[in-house]
Amino acid sequence: MKEHKGNIAIFDTFKTRKNNFTGEAKRQRGIIAHLATEQSPELRTRTSIAHAIAKKHGILWQNIYSGIFRDLDEVLIPSGVVKEAGRLPLRRGPKALQLEGVPFYELTETGLLVSSSIEEIGDKRMKMLETYITSIPVGEQSDNIIMREGILLLIRLAPSFASKIISEYIYAYSTGLIDNIAPMDSKKLQSVISKQIVMERELIEAIIGLRPDQKELVRSFFKVIS
Repeated sequence: MKEHKGNIAIFDTFKTRKNNFTGEAKRQRGIIAHLATEQSPELRTRTSIAHAIAKKHGILWQNIYSGIFRDLDEVLIPSGVVKEAGRLPLRRGPKALQLEGVPFYELTETGLLVSSSIEEIGDKRMKMLETYITSIPVGEQSDNIIMREGILLLIRLAPSFASKIISEYIYAYSTGLIDNIAPMDSKKLQSVISKQIVMERELIEAIIGLRPDQKELVRSFFKVIS
């Protein structure tokens, strides 16, 4: 089913400061990171999310609550990244709100994949990516099997390269180049990645044909310049 996608801003930066995320990007990345790492339902409400992000940035939670509310209701939920996971009962406050309860949230399958591109999560994000990739249903299609096993191998041997591939894939989704990212399959991944990894493919194919001494020279070269 085609996902209805909002304007996800997790990669948005200022036009004059390309290394600085916008406030909207920081909030959305914070929401995703919080939901990816927090297990308690009580700490996954809008207010709790606002408190957690505000504490991290040293600001008042009241100053970002409306932004958190808008990010969830107008972007992350419509895009299929976040969903309401349930309601917590209230003991105080308006009767109607006590009966209705306070919503708490969780990441969807798409959200779990998106979270693997959020550096703020730290080392856990590669484990989360590995868990997601392992769960991909590939059936008997050889291309999908190769895709899944290839990414799993790269996660173990070259995690930075695996992270680049996934981030490019998610970036394409966030900018509307593809309509959905989950479940991942080889055709969708190829449509995004094929032009982004030309240099890496050229290098790998070249190295395969090198003599042992030439391979050692290439290895030493990269060691020296990095």
